Amino acid sequence: MNYSIIHPEAEDDLIDVYNWYEEQSRGLGMDFLRCIDASLNSIQHYPKMYQKIYKNIRRAFIRRFPYGIFYLIDEEKIVILAILHAKRDPKLWKKRISNYSSAK
Repeated sequence: MNYSIIHPEAEDDLIDVYNWYEEQSRGLGMDFLRCIDASLNSIQHYPKMYQKIYKNIRRAFIRRFPYGIFYLIDEEKIVILAILHAKRDPKLWKKRISNYSSAK
């Protein structure tokens, strides 16, 4: 895959989680971002490695943190829909797929 698109709400997810971890312990937010970066690199290089969990939506769990990256492959791009805690309601990321025809 040549590039990824991060849904604006996924960016908001990332900022919220980073801020929460930084409030818990200084530097923990940066550790979280490093784990996110490693997962995004893995998705970029091996996008079909992760299991489909709903239609064409795939989830990559993040090492060390209880979060998943929810994404889909749309032609030659990867669309990151959400970065959410593993126990969050799936409705949060399901409503984000409405703009992407390959997820339907």
